[in-house]
Amino acid sequence: MSETSFDTEVVTRAIAQDVVLPGGAGTLALVTLDNGHDHTKPNTFGPQTIAGLQAVVDELARRAEAGEIQAVGITGKPFIFAVGADLTGVGHVTARDQALEIAQAGHRAFASIMDLPVPTFAFVNGAAMGGGVEIALACDYRSISGGVPAVALPECFLGLVPGWGGCYLLPRLIGAEKALKVIIENPLSMNRMLKGVEAYRLGIADAIFEPADFLEDSLRWAASIVSGRSTITRTATTEDAAAWDAACDAAVAVADAKTARRSPAPYRAIELVRAARTSERATAFAAEDDALADLLMGDELRAGLYAFDLVQRRAKRPAGAPDRALARKVTKVGIVGAGLMASQLAMLFARNLGVPVVMTDLDEERVAKGVGYVHGEVDGMLAKGRINQDKANFLKGLVTGSTSKDGFADADFVIEAVFEEMSVKQQVFAEVEEVVSPECVLATNTSSLSITEMASKLQHPERVVGFHFFNPVAVMPLLEIIPGERTDDATLATAFATGKGLKKTTIRVKDSASFITNRLLGRFMGEYSRIVDEGTSVEVADEAVAGLAPMPPFVLMGLVGPAIALHNSETLHRAFGDRFHVSPNLKAMVAARKPGYYTVIDGKQVPDPEVLALREEPADPVALTAPEVRERVLSAIADEVGRMLQEGVVQAPMDIDLAMITGAGFQFWNGGIIPLLDREGISEKVLGQRILPAGAASVRA
Repeated sequence: MSETSFDTEVVTRAIAQDVVLPGGAGTLALVTLDNGHDHTKPNTFGPQTIAGLQAVVDELARRAEAGEIQAVGITGKPFIFAVGADLTGVGHVTARDQALEIAQAGHRAFASIMDLPVPTFAFVNGAAMGGGVEIALACDYRSISGGVPAVALPECFLGLVPGWGGCYLLPRLIGAEKALKVIIENPLSMNRMLKGVEAYRLGIADAIFEPADFLEDSLRWAASIVSGRSTITRTATTEDAAAWDAACDAAVAVADAKTARRSPAPYRAIELVRAARTSERATAFAAEDDALADLLMGDELRAGLYAFDLVQRRAKRPAGAPDRALARKVTKVGIVGAGLMASQLAMLFARNLGVPVVMTDLDEERVAKGVGYVHGEVDGMLAKGRINQDKANFLKGLVTGSTSKDGFADADFVIEAVFEEMSVKQQVFAEVEEVVSPECVLATNTSSLSITEMASKLQHPERVVGFHFFNPVAVMPLLEIIPGERTDDATLATAFATGKGLKKTTIRVKDSASFITNRLLGRFMGEYSRIVDEGTSVEVADEAVAGLAPMPPFVLMGLVGPAIALHNSETLHRAFGDRFHVSPNLKAMVAARKPGYYTVIDGKQVPDPEVLALREEPADPVALTAPEVRERVLSAIADEVGRMLQEGVVQAPMDIDLAMITGAGFQFWNGGIIPLLDREGISEKVLGQRILPAGAASVRA
């Protein structure tokens, strides 16, 4: 590998110190992984880190052979154990032999830990992902803190496999079924993470301790094992060949549903797990090396790294945001509405900004329900131990409700979350403007309506801004920020600063119908619905778009609600014409007040017979094949992306991908949407050229 491939690596040092174990158990060499930064820059493993770790482990092996130490422990800096490979230089790897060396170097270092002649312990004190989990698996024993927020092997989410022992060691520790949940199902389900308690229950850790005294308790536990006072008994996991293969087959079905075999990573991982039952370590590690090397040279991984970079870097420096110095301080927030969305917003503002929040609605019953929702959420956090009683009391005290807007008089930021109708929102803002100061920001959570028109009748239209959240508010990272034609820089800067305080990914969007995410989803859903309305079965259409969105389109429609989906499609149709299809079958579903296309019968999700009975059969049905459906849907999306870029809806193409990833859950290994369009040749067919330059989210030629 070239010397400059990872020249931006933040080196994580392996710092060893001797600790005398209690009870006369001898000396434990405690290795602390620490890159010298706080928890906001987690420990990672790059080439220099791996080389340093190898040198430390080699010295520990010498000391163990000499009888100087009786055990080795590995832990992390405060709040962080380790989060895996340093990916900053992977995009510069241009040859498979370079990729292979990355895999082999990690295996050599971790195998050296496994081969130490004394008991080895991982004290997982904080977040552990990827290589962080794998270095823990390389140890003989593991303890974990009950406060650990994230344990995961997220590689398949990016287009990789756990390539430093994860596909071999984890299934042999906890069994294939549980391991494949961590390796396949969780990463492909919007990268779900385990809490420390969950990891312990799965058997990844042998012991769990409270955060306050975690290291001390872990050392006492290690001493009891070294001295023989305690033993760890594990159930054999490799004996039942049929169950092992069945678990692998089930994982293939999960991967099919999530990726439609368009990402090779999960299938390579399943192959490795399937072989792990009978493989020797050297054979298994060599197979992981080959898989990792192949995938590092694949476009899906490069698209995943592109997506990772968007979320980790671009999201923190929003393009088009005004000077932060212009932002006004927000000390009190008003929320117009007390429905579910408004209640979620109240909880978010109170928890993340720590300022008073006043909710208003038409009557006391609605107000009480909204405030009650917040109190219920706080009680849930308290019951789960996520906050203490003092914090719970503080949060509850911040959120109040009223049927009058007079409580907004000293608010710095008021957001409306009322019915998606222009006249209603204009009336609400007119009423609020009579109460608040001229500097108070008026924000709208509209998902599709014009900010400029909404502000047009106000005395101070310059302080109106779009502030579009995605549901569920606490989970979805995206916040689209939309200035109207007269929105001033102070208002816009305050909106961005507030979004950052709310810990959201903020993207500046031009004031245009449905903005970014809903516009592209509207084109996607509209073309999909048009194809089904014309006569293609839902089953074939779902097969065609599998791996594109995080779930089948009609399942997604059920989550957002048919009425909202219809409103969005009608708004887009009015704005842009027939390229946005308004499905008559969706209209019929909404008129019948059906909650979605699917229902549950005998515990299974199936098409609702009543919805099927409502559907209009086309006079001349056209049934497309899955490949035909896929090309038509992707072509529609590419067309819309091209139009949005031409119209200046976003600052750059990357913002479209960032929006689709953080607002709609599109896959990292697709790079959001644009790298997929480029990779499958759709961009060139529809727009005459690639959208991103070669190498931006693909292997360089």
